[in-house]
Amino acid sequence: MPDNAAAKALETHQRLLAYYGEPDLKERRDPLSELVVTILSQNTADVNTARAYRSLRERFATWEEVLEAPVGALEDAIRTAGLANTKAPRIHRILEDLHRERGSLDLDFLDAMSTEEARDYLMALHGVGPKTAACVLLFSLHKPALPVDTHVHRVSLRVGLVPPRTTPEKTQQLLEGMLPPALYYPFHLNVIRHGRTLCTAARPRCRECPLATVCDYAAASASCAL
Repeated sequence: MPDNAAAKALETHQRLLAYYGEPDLKERRDPLSELVVTILSQNTADVNTARAYRSLRERFATWEEVLEAPVGALEDAIRTAGLANTKAPRIHRILEDLHRERGSLDLDFLDAMSTEEARDYLMALHGVGPKTAACVLLFSLHKPALPVDTHVHRVSLRVGLVPPRTTPEKTQQLLEGMLPPALYYPFHLNVIRHGRTLCTAARPRCRECPLATVCDYAAASASCAL
């Protein structure tokens, strides 16, 4: 990416860091647990994800028990996360594939792989895309990956860190090329917080935004005039 894009990404990080502070470290889970949590989190709120994961682990003590259970029982356990009829078969299929391929139910072996090797392995699993793989890499394995969810994508487009109509997958690639790996973690979490509080999908609060003076959307929008 051009130097000005990298400079703008760094400026975005620094402004959000000054505004929100250093984000708290997320609970570190083993990679399989993080993968399941990330699948549960798709298209739902954090509180629903937490409830569904807690219900799942209370119902099934081990991943082996999840694998042996009917998919319907897994659906019932994670229903609070929404889309249980999609997420439960996806989780069950991943466990089946892991057991068939490796004879065990864990992803700890990914730690010894390079980031790209681990990413490729994760994305070869049923229903695992770039964002889900990046979450496992960053939060569980502490490998350099920058997940792009709906908030990171929206803020990146509005600020002008990436060109208009850039896909989330391409946005992830571009952001990873702009920022030093050490900044992926705080950048990701602070941009999510920003997308939830000020740079919301509807009626962004540009007048309060610490990025307003460097944001393409704020500069072009009459409703965001400073």
